[in-house]
Parts: sequence; C-alpha cells; structure tokens
Amino acid sequence: MIDRTLLRHIDWILVFLLLLNSLIGVAFIYSSSHYLPGNYHMRQLFWIGVSLIALFLFLSIDYHHLLALSPYFYGVCLLLLVGVLVFGSIVSGAKSWFRLPFFQIQPSEITKIAVILVLASFFSKFRRNTLSFVEGMMSAGIVLLPAALVTMQPDLGTALSYMPILLATMLLAGLGRRMVILILAVSLILGVVGWNFMLKDYQKQRITTLLYPDQDPLGSGYQIMQSKIAVGSGGLFGKGFKKGTQSQLRFLPARHTDFVFSVIGEEVGFTGIILVLGAYFLLLLRLFQSVEKSRDRAGVYLCFLVAFLITSQAFINILMTVGLFPVAGIPLPLLSYGGSSLLTNYLAVSLVINVKMRRFVNI
Repeated sequence: MIDRTLLRHIDWILVFLLLLNSLIGVAFIYSSSHYLPGNYHMRQLFWIGVSLIALFLFLSIDYHHLLALSPYFYGVCLLLLVGVLVFGSIVSGAKSWFRLPFFQIQPSEITKIAVILVLASFFSKFRRNTLSFVEGMMSAGIVLLPAALVTMQPDLGTALSYMPILLATMLLAGLGRRMVILILAVSLILGVVGWNFMLKDYQKQRITTLLYPDQDPLGSGYQIMQSKIAVGSGGLFGKGFKKGTQSQLRFLPARHTDFVFSVIGEEVGFTGIILVLGAYFLLLLRLFQSVEKSRDRAGVYLCFLVAFLITSQAFINILMTVGLFPVAGIPLPLLSYGGSSLLTNYLAVSLVINVKMRRFVNI
C-alpha cells in the first residue's frame, strides 16, 4: 500500500493526462474498427484498467527498490525474449507474442522498462562531465542485447524503438568528441552491414518506398499512399466521426494500430489534429518538466528516459503516417490499439510519478 503521506504528492494531473489521451485513443480505435469482429475498443478499455492497476502497484514500491531489483528484472526479460523465439506465437509475420488463455503479451515492450531501470541504476553514481568509452560500450550493450533478440523475431520496428533510450542516456551522460566520432563510425558500419546482410527484402522496400512510393502503389507503397490520402482528405474539419472513407471502406491498413493518426486526420481534420496533439503535448510537457523535480541522479535518468522514449515513438509514428519515415511498425503511444504497448507506457509514466511523489523523502 502507498503511504498516506505520499498520496498527496501523486501527480494527479499527469494521471489525468494519461487517461485523457488513452480515452481519445479508444474513441478512434472504435471508429476505425467498429465494423470488425473482436471489439477492439472494449479490449483497449480492459487494458486501460489493467494498466492503471499496474501503475498504482508500481507506485507502492519506492523506485530505489525497483532500481536495486533492476538486474533481475532485466535478466528475466532477456529470458522471455529468448523464450518467445522458441515458444512464441506468430502475429503479422513476427514471433513476438506469448499467447495466454485470455490474452497475449509482447515481452519486447515490457523489456523497455527493464532497460530504463538498469540504465538509471548504472548511471545513478555517474559523476563525470562526459561519457567514457567503457561506460558508453556498457550502456550500448544493455540496450543492444535485447534489441538484437527482438530483431531475430523479426520485429525491426520494435527493435528500433530501443534506440531512443540509448540516445537519451548518452545525451544525459555527456557525449565527448571521441564518443560522437565512434558512434557515427559504428552507425555507418552497422548501416552497411545491416543493409547487405540483415535486412529482409520487404524491409528494404519500406526504406526505398519512402523516397519513391509511386513506384509500387499496390505493393510496398500502398500503406504510405493510403495514409497520406487519409490525412490530406480530412481538410480543416474532417469528414466526421466514423465517416472516414479510407478507414471505413478499409483502404487504410492497420488503421486501429500503427495508422490510427491517419484516421484522426481524416475524421476530425486539421483542427481536430491540433486538439488531439495539444492534449498529447501537455502530457509530454508534464513528463519533461518532471525531470527537474527529481532530487537524485537516478530519478533524473528515469524521468528523462521515459519522456524521451514516449516522445520519440510518437514523433516517428506521426512522421511515418505522413510519409516522412519508413513504415516501421511503431505504434502511437496511448492512442494506438495494443495491450502490451499500453501497459508499458503506463508503467513508464508510473516511474516518473514515483520519482516526483518521493522527491521530498529523498532530500
């Protein structure tokens, strides 16, 4: 149970913004999938309830205890990532899920929480102004190991979503000139090796389609073109709730998951997008403002990594839907359908609230 003296320090505004954005997501999930079997909006409401319970359970544990247990949590998550390669269920071409009696869970999403906790614990005693080579390689290893296991599923989109965690860590720790040169060199080498030996043909097509979507309008360019049509056809005020032709007539793929932002643009138009993004911006702003509320280094890392992760995923998803980023299978946090993604984001935000509510205790 949470100490009563700590209850008044819970950031209820952040909890409200979290719920507000989640319910906005439910509305557009319903609009884009109400004619499909499965009641996706009801499933999302169920996961909101589960995620809220998990959030408050996390709040009942001091984040310092979570940091102390982070190596064990990280180890369990790695075992789950290995296990899903053997025993997992294939969904959309990737063996990323454990199918349980009443639901399925995606370990690659939950592992992000373990990575953030381990990195915050590792750098909690960091005192130098710049990141050393050894520390840089260790932090890279912490992130790249699970990312490599996720790539083997293969789920390149989720694997890429781990990279903002590593980038945020290095930015916060301080990148020296040598480290910047090293990162650029390694990135170039990995890019060449990945293109020639690791990426599958359909993944290469997603990248080339970004530059030339018209070359294959019925194949690899189909998703991007339909998404751009949906967003552009919404105009200033949109076509109306449940009246978007691209989504309702099923031209737009993955409309309740990766491309839910396209549905928003088509149905409520530019004005609606501004309002939806306004609510989203308030949430992200609150997360970044929480960084300065921490009274220790571990708390700073937790708040900044969580804020940077959610922001980067949202930014990539929106760029993806308007054709400025390859289709990477990265959902829009809180707004896209997906129980594992929703639970992960709630747990991530709970870490931020945890740091803020205990800031007076840690003085």
